[in-house]
Parts: sequence; structure tokens; C-alpha cells
Amino acid sequence: MFLINYLSPGDAVTALLGSDALSSDIEAAREELGLNEPFWVQYLSWLTAVLRGDFGYSLFLRTTVVDAILTKLVPTMQLAILSLIVTLLISIPLGTFAARYRGSALDQGVMGVTLIGQAVPSFVLGLLLILLFGVILRWLPVAGYVSFFTDPLDALRHFALPALSLGTILAALITRTTRAAVLDVLNSEYIDAARSRGVSENRLLFTHTLRNAGLPILTMVGLSFGTLVTGAVVTEAIFNIPGIGSLLVNAISRRDYAVIQGVVLFITVAYLLINLSIDLLYGLIDPRVRLSEKGR
Repeated sequence: MFLINYLSPGDAVTALLGSDALSSDIEAAREELGLNEPFWVQYLSWLTAVLRGDFGYSLFLRTTVVDAILTKLVPTMQLAILSLIVTLLISIPLGTFAARYRGSALDQGVMGVTLIGQAVPSFVLGLLLILLFGVILRWLPVAGYVSFFTDPLDALRHFALPALSLGTILAALITRTTRAAVLDVLNSEYIDAARSRGVSENRLLFTHTLRNAGLPILTMVGLSFGTLVTGAVVTEAIFNIPGIGSLLVNAISRRDYAVIQGVVLFITVAYLLINLSIDLLYGLIDPRVRLSEKGR
């Protein structure tokens, strides 16, 4: 990302001072900020600062990059959590029942809908939801942000459409993963043995199968976090939510490279931490993981 910003035409100084600024003023500002230094000097300076916890300073926001991210983090986290809840509420039941009734009209319908869902961009679904629920039916607000800490009910109304937009698209992928994982478990020998002992199908499905199918589902949810965050950038812009996504979009339009680099680095670290947390949860979900670790 640092290299891309370095090679991009223009810089923050030109965007800040404007095209009418004197070339001498622009050059003086560039010299003061160290933008005339060679690439490797600028990169090492930035990397050294990052290792100290200093992600830079935004000339446009007049604040540090860390403070800029922290002020926008709460709306994005609220949107991400609600979107994930929507994803799981849709995908787990659909994928489970599609696997339970494999080859039926229900299974074929679910697979067809999820195939379409994976092809539809989140912003297209967002615009359709705005048109239906905001413009035609006028049931829900189409823009704005209210924190759950201020008014939970009003916040839920404002987050309903963006969470549906982001969560439904991700649900298409998780539904297919759930179906494949559940089918794999249903076809295993110990499920056949449980059937032969007279265990009911519902108990097999919800007690034995889902727990053992949890690992691939959980893995896919973790890997899909990048999709969730990337989609949040566009979703926040559409629904005017002042989160990390809108911060990144505004930084790109202003060439605020310090903020761009800080946000991308933050998303990368968050992605790695979430996947590390999922790895730690494996042992809680599947005892076989704990046993294999002890046997090494």
C-alpha cells in the first residue's frame, strides 16, 4: 500500500493547498513533510514510526491516524456485528435444511438463490433495499447513523437496511459451505451407526451433525471477514454511515495517504487477529483438535 501511494500521481500537499497554490509553497510543504526524500527513506521512516505505534498525522482531519480510526470504529463494528448476525440467521438454517433434504425442490431453490446471491454486488442489493423499504414502502430510514449506546431501537432501524445488504450477500457463501459441511457429516459412518441405534433425525441433525460441521463453517466465517470489511466500505458510503469505510473513501478522494495506510493496516491486523481467535476456538468446538494437539 505504501508503494501504491508513493507511485500515485499527486500528494496530500497538492490536494490540501489546492491547484491555485504557489509552486514555492507546495515545494516548501513537501520538503517539510519529507515527501522529497527517496522512496526507501520515506518507507523506513514510516515503518519505524508504525513499530512505535505512530501511524501518522492527517493534514485534513487535523488529528492522528489512530484517533481518526478510533472515532470511526464503533459504527463499523456495530454494522459488522449486525451483518454477521444476519448472515448466520440466514445461512445456518438454509444450509442445514438444504443438506437434510438433498436433491429436493428446497435444496435446488436454496442453491439457485445462493448462486445468484454470490453474483450480486452488495451495493446493488443495498440500492434495491433502499428503493423498496425506504422509497416505496417508507418503512425504514435509508441513511444516517444512530449508536446503539444512544437509542438501541432507533439504531436498529437505521442499521436494518445496511446490515441486510451486507449480511445477505455473505450469507450466500456461508449457506453453501454449511450445506457441504452438513452433507459430509450426514454421510459419515458414525451418523449411520447412530441411526441404527434409533436416534431421531432431528436429534442427529441438530445435536450431532451441526456440532461436527462447525469447523469448516467457522473457518469460512473467519475467512469471509475480509469480504465483510471490504463490503462495509461501499455499504457505509451508500447509507451514509460515518465508519471506517467512509473514512477510507474520503481519505482516497483527498489523497490523505497517512489515513489510507493506517486503515489498510488496521483492517489487515484485525483480519489476522480474528482468524487467530477462530483457530483458538477450534478446540472448544471439536475435542478432536485438542486431542491432536496433545498427541504432538
